[in-house]
Amino acid sequence: MNDALESQPGPAPTPAAQVSVVVIAFNDAVHVADAVRSALAQGDAVAEVIAVDDASTDGTGAALDALARSEPRLRVLHRGENSGGCGSPRNDGLRAAAGRYVMFLDSDDVLPPGAVPALLAAALRHGAPVAAGACVRRELPARRDVPWQPALYREPAVYDTPEAAPQLVRDTLCVNKLYARDFLTGHAITFPEGRYHYEDFVFTARVLAAAPKIATVPDTVYVWHVRRAAAKQSISLDRKDVANWRQRLEAHRTVLRILKDAGRKALARAAATKFLDHDLRMYVRELHTRSADYRAEWWQLTRGHLAGFEEAEVAAAQAPARWLARVVLASPAPCDLDRLTQLAARPGRLLPPYATGPDGAPVWSAELPEVRLDGLAAGDAVDAADEDVPGLDASPRLPVAVDADPVLGAARGLLRLRVHDLYGRLAAAGPVSVNVALHRRRDDRPGPVHTATLTPTADGTAWTATVALDLTPLTELPGSRPAEPEPWDLTARLTCTDGTAIGVGLRAVGTGLRRHVLPSRRQLVLLAQPYPTTGGALALRVASGPRSVWRIAARRLRR
Repeated sequence: MNDALESQPGPAPTPAAQVSVVVIAFNDAVHVADAVRSALAQGDAVAEVIAVDDASTDGTGAALDALARSEPRLRVLHRGENSGGCGSPRNDGLRAAAGRYVMFLDSDDVLPPGAVPALLAAALRHGAPVAAGACVRRELPARRDVPWQPALYREPAVYDTPEAAPQLVRDTLCVNKLYARDFLTGHAITFPEGRYHYEDFVFTARVLAAAPKIATVPDTVYVWHVRRAAAKQSISLDRKDVANWRQRLEAHRTVLRILKDAGRKALARAAATKFLDHDLRMYVRELHTRSADYRAEWWQLTRGHLAGFEEAEVAAAQAPARWLARVVLASPAPCDLDRLTQLAARPGRLLPPYATGPDGAPVWSAELPEVRLDGLAAGDAVDAADEDVPGLDASPRLPVAVDADPVLGAARGLLRLRVHDLYGRLAAAGPVSVNVALHRRRDDRPGPVHTATLTPTADGTAWTATVALDLTPLTELPGSRPAEPEPWDLTARLTCTDGTAIGVGLRAVGTGLRRHVLPSRRQLVLLAQPYPTTGGALALRVASGPRSVWRIAARRLRR
């Protein structure tokens, strides 16, 4: 504990007020009051809010002190020097807490109404030392809510031990949970001190290793604000330096060690698999955007980490993730970055060439024949689909590659598609048509669905289709902002003669990936820009009206 920590005594908790909410802040005077007020607004369940100012220099501490003068439940702690991380101020707040239960809140996030009562009711009803609820990542300023680990919180559940549901290790957040304070103190569970990134990974592992009963609720109990345009990025978003990956690997190694030392083998295996499905895939998706030096160091760090994985842990991951891991392990230097990027996307796309080994089994490439693509040979089971892709359900899906070449002209918009076969698996299903669906990114609102017939190529290795695109409806849906460029994501579904439907992503290709000015009968003019996302998928930005043209032209002139 910081010897220079200053605090004021808070009110004694009433029988109804059982929760201490610990808010941590550093140089966040703009947002911290909203965070504190969201905690105070939870009602009588909150005994106190403890705000820990981590030696801010921008007036955060003064703003908290001013707020405390009018709110008796708010207690402010001032650290004498900055800790460099989130763990130390959270530990300070935990030590100062007087409530029976404790929650954690970051200064740039908020608790939605009813969050604390929902978690407290579940903890009391089931006698659970830990209660957890749903979290959404709110993309700002668009206010698009993306559920975090939604599969864990679809319905209420009670687990006598975390090993009854090893998938709980996938939720590494500490902020969407309520903890019995005597449980944490009794097991000496704290956050890593000082300049330690991904401290919540370690804290969550310590909680799970202690094997508490856990109650989950489907209520949204935490709003995680994602500000990608902020001058200073959060730790989870600031991935441009390879040091971020090094810190993530260190935290993950610590997680595995904690779980294994506690004898929680099922949880340790689940944590290893989660690393492949989530962490590895996310960073591989961005690898092509990094410098050569970054790639080389990232590759060596990752190979060293993956070398400690058991084959069963690799095999338990989804097909894209386990293939990615095997490519990294097999190649001493970065290779095939375009194919890796497309495979790491959600949904994953396996680009040709489709090589085979001496026995005819699918392999990554002629250069890496030892990397077998298990799950693609005829008769193999197909992995379940990713759950976080708008417009695609969790039905089984093959990593089919579909090239999408946008052609936007004065008369109409077209999308030329080329669907690649995949070791005969797609040909066996017999694709006959394709549906292309658009989803507004900020709220996942569905837009038009366009259908076209698939025609096999002469060599039988692919199918083609031309999809007509009418972009006008995109600016007329409820909640539209016609004059502002709106991002739209595209997904596709292949319908086959054998009755199966295969959800796929579209790979952006061609010369049409640029801004187009199109005539419109209703809005006079449409601006449309097809572009590739970081993972290489096709997306659209669409705006309408003369005002949008002038705004964009003015921005370009200012540059």
